[in-house]
Amino acid sequence: MFLIPRYLFRQLFATMIAVAGVLVLIFMSGRFIKYLGEVAAGKWAADIVLAIMAYRLPQFLELILPLSLFIAILLAYGRMYLESEMVVLTACGMSRTDLVLKTFVTALPVMVLVGWMSLYVTPAGMQKVDELFVEQSRKTEFDMLAPGRFQTLRTGGRVTYTEALSEDRKVLSGVFISEKDRQRNSLSVVVARRGTQYIDPETGSRFLILHEGQRYEGKPGQADYKVIEFAEYGVKIADAPAEVRNPRDEAIPTMQLLSAEDLKSQALLQWRISIPLLVPIVTLLAIPLARVNPRQGRFFKLLPAMLMYISYLGLLIFARKSIEKGRLAPELGVWWVHLLYLGIALVLLYGEDVRMWLKRRQSHAPA
Repeated sequence: MFLIPRYLFRQLFATMIAVAGVLVLIFMSGRFIKYLGEVAAGKWAADIVLAIMAYRLPQFLELILPLSLFIAILLAYGRMYLESEMVVLTACGMSRTDLVLKTFVTALPVMVLVGWMSLYVTPAGMQKVDELFVEQSRKTEFDMLAPGRFQTLRTGGRVTYTEALSEDRKVLSGVFISEKDRQRNSLSVVVARRGTQYIDPETGSRFLILHEGQRYEGKPGQADYKVIEFAEYGVKIADAPAEVRNPRDEAIPTMQLLSAEDLKSQALLQWRISIPLLVPIVTLLAIPLARVNPRQGRFFKLLPAMLMYISYLGLLIFARKSIEKGRLAPELGVWWVHLLYLGIALVLLYGEDVRMWLKRRQSHAPA
């Protein structure tokens, strides 16, 4: 009794996991490279990159899983049509409605998972990401130093380099500091054998005390520069002002959106509900689109199906933006897009049956 649903579930689940893995790797690697570039520029510390990627993973998965299920149905059922497995199942008494119901055995858990991430997990994760960014913005230039790397201060006026850094981050070896004075159009370069951190007990100000080095100051291209040798030289470490960040839309809790009346919040709430609604509708779309014959090949309908999926998602984004700008009533919202593609799915599924039924009725009608 459960042999066919179990077989279909295995086919869809294995294909969906494979497709989702590839898509996650593509999307996450692009974001990971972006964050590594910001770390290399000294904007963030390297130890928060993996945490940010983990917190942002649900945001990627909520969009990747519906697409992965859609592609999985196209590939798995397309293969079964080519190898005549669907013909055998139909001969055994499985109707199109039975196939839809058995496919929803896989689609409904995916829908629940996507809804959970869209409504709760993603906002909570994005709140953590914002907290990490605010915490990083409070760190000083000294806190962001990494050995063996030239690092630019956030203002862009100072470049710092150290060959080595102690584990407690209090002692630097082989220090190089280049600072530009834009008002006088001059450049100063400080080179020291080592450096230590000092905190003034009265004011709390932080200084980098450089030992055994030289300071060069002058204007680029001119020979009248100054050279100062020192035993100790103090450089003030400016306290980084706490960055004020408005919570991004993705970080607003869903319960807060339920009580909000502004158009932007209503559009965001409808978008979050729309993501899990994608799953059953694209499932209904994929089942008839997966039907191919051996002459067409397994991937014959893959491109048209992907274009339909992209148009579906694009219309949802368009409807969301239209609600935010007041061009579309929130009562109509994004729901018309779902109803439109649900209608297309039902026509693709049962349009031929309805047409044949009407034709039979006309042929049996009295003249």
